[in-house]
Amino acid sequence: MAELLAERYELGERLGVGGMSTVLSAFDRRLERPVAVKLLAEHLADDEQFVARFRREALSAARLVHPNVVQVFDFGLDERSGRHYIVMELVRGQSGAEILRDEGVLGVQESLSMVVQACRGLHYAHRNGVVHRDVKPGNLLRAEDGVVKLADFGIAKAATEATAITQVGSVIGTAAYLAPEQAAGEQVGPPADLYALGVVTYQFLSGRLPYEAQSLTELALKQQREVPPPLDDLNPEVPPQLAVAVERALALDPRDRFQDAEELREALVDGARGIGPAATTRVAPATEATRALRRDTGATHVVRPAGPPTAASTAARAPRAPRAPRPAPAGAGAPVGPRTDVPAARAAGRAAPQARRRGRMRRTLGTLLVLLLLGAGAVAAVVATSNSSDAVRLRRVVYDQVNQAVDQMQQLIEDNTR
Repeated sequence: MAELLAERYELGERLGVGGMSTVLSAFDRRLERPVAVKLLAEHLADDEQFVARFRREALSAARLVHPNVVQVFDFGLDERSGRHYIVMELVRGQSGAEILRDEGVLGVQESLSMVVQACRGLHYAHRNGVVHRDVKPGNLLRAEDGVVKLADFGIAKAATEATAITQVGSVIGTAAYLAPEQAAGEQVGPPADLYALGVVTYQFLSGRLPYEAQSLTELALKQQREVPPPLDDLNPEVPPQLAVAVERALALDPRDRFQDAEELREALVDGARGIGPAATTRVAPATEATRALRRDTGATHVVRPAGPPTAASTAARAPRAPRAPRPAPAGAGAPVGPRTDVPAARAAGRAAPQARRRGRMRRTLGTLLVLLLLGAGAVAAVVATSNSSDAVRLRRVVYDQVNQAVDQMQQLIEDNTR
């Protein structure tokens, strides 16, 4: 006789097992339909933190009703056995991990079909304030009719809430798919899910992970120091535009990734059709200088010539610029320096504008000097002179000999830039 859970669900075969739960097929006697039941591991049932996280999965996922998200029907505690459970939609088919195991490498169209549907599910979840935090092939379930659903919001976090379970410093998720900010234990948002889906896409199309690491420390170092080989080098069926789109999803800085899952979906679809950044360009690793340039010019991409692939270009790519850490929130317990540092800081603040003014004057006078060198015969120049940092006086310098004018200009530059 089948085991009965909560006097309603007949438990069947085991579908999967994880570190904190086991998933079983079941039959709902009340509604007469097949379902999947997730049971919290028995050794965790007495851990209030894990129980709270398990309940959060149900509360987060139950808010999401979308074709590309596994639907949650019920959750609770079975009083007789003392086990916490979640009842979900039963998806007959294979997970992305099982498909990779069977096929090794997926074709472009098959990969895009799965990832594009996952993008739709993530976009819906993010708009409803839910971050998945554990996107990986095993959590992409492809039903027999081809519909892909995102499963296991077991460590999902409401983006508008902060709890002890998901506070800064707690790292949750499968290591290989963690975004740099997530591996560092920082607060994460939708960009972390986009990064993870970028890793999934990379793995589908190449049969390998962008970074092979045995620990979080090794993963973090590789993310900072290495650039994964371009997908179009690993798989000739991948258009360069699609490879560039995946590279952008894997950007170290969340600000350099796509704005949302819908933008990622569009870039992947366009890239598969050869639409996007030119085939002769490749997105360069972001640095503070290039980010400042983008802010000033409004440019979307900073690119470098791709050129024909070589062993050197694929085996040892240019190292990435380290990702700047997120600023600590106010009142986060950062050490406060002694009060003797305040005058020094103020003095430095006053010195900065003066240095900028001297720099501008030096550049201006230098330009005039160049113009003088280009002139011949009688030369006239209007020169700014000053004894203070703000007020200026104008003096006309006229010489028939260029050498005399140059000597005078050099003296003026020295007098005004001390």
